[in-house]
Amino acid sequence: MPSTAKITSEFSLSPSAAKLRLLKKLRCTLRYEKGAWAAGAALVAGVDEVGRGSLFGPVVAAAVILERGYRIRGLRDSKLLLPERRELLAPRIREHAVAWAVVAVDAARIDQINIYQASRLAMREAVMRLQPAADHLLIDAVRLDCDVPQRAIIHGDALSASIAAASILAKVERDRMMYEWDAVFPEYGLASHKGYSTPQHLAALLEYGPTPLHRQSFAPVWSSPVEQEVFEFE
Repeated sequence: MPSTAKITSEFSLSPSAAKLRLLKKLRCTLRYEKGAWAAGAALVAGVDEVGRGSLFGPVVAAAVILERGYRIRGLRDSKLLLPERRELLAPRIREHAVAWAVVAVDAARIDQINIYQASRLAMREAVMRLQPAADHLLIDAVRLDCDVPQRAIIHGDALSASIAAASILAKVERDRMMYEWDAVFPEYGLASHKGYSTPQHLAALLEYGPTPLHRQSFAPVWSSPVEQEVFEFE
């Protein structure tokens, strides 16, 4: 019987910490890909997005068709990998993929159609840019508005190697964008928190107000008491 201390520890976990603990227990394999191949699919693409919960910048999606005969070791949900590991895996994925594509949907579009629809749009556009085109999709948790046969997999980025590969490419690209914008808006600390809702980021919003690249429809942004900065391109 588990001790009271252990039970208390389990229930004291934050939702995000509890989710990470669950994801770490899952095994990332080619099980779903093999099922699609056995059913007749030849070009199976994994699809995922990153940045859905960020307050700043785009949501970024990727689609990846992995080579059937080459196994990229170490593929896992990008959230479970250290940045250095993601940076190491990303070029391997691009080199050994049959096809891959990355698409970003910016903050203005997110505010216009909401983050859920923007995430689905980014994923759909990534799928549509694959050359050769996929004939089966494995997607992390959602279904897309396209005619390609597809399967939505809960925690797919922790279970499917193809989805994990997509999550890594999307994460590496979005992090690269955040480093670039950090040079433009250094007071917000984007290089460290990547636009997410950290104490540092919230404090910067209170002090400086939002930039035009913040998601104005997100509560911590629109509730800032400081007037939005005017952003001009020269």
